[in-house]
Amino acid sequence: MIIERIKDIREDRDYGQKDIADLLHVTQAQYSRYELGINIIPVEKICILADFYNTSVDYLLGRTDEVKPYSRSTLLPDKVK
Repeated sequence: MIIERIKDIREDRDYGQKDIADLLHVTQAQYSRYELGINIIPVEKICILADFYNTSVDYLLGRTDEVKPYSRSTLLPDKVK
């Protein structure tokens, strides 16, 4: 579940809630509500976290256990048909 992943990855990298709240331009209280599952994290904030932690959105969402992010070339096809 996303709530567990964002807390675990933050703690594993030795960041405080205030550090990540500042990154996301929210208050520490708001970020705490994300981790507690009280508020849903907006998609744009999840993308910021994935870039910051150098992982994929799928990892943060619990859709994969692979921490390594996807390469951009596999995500963006040369031409969309």
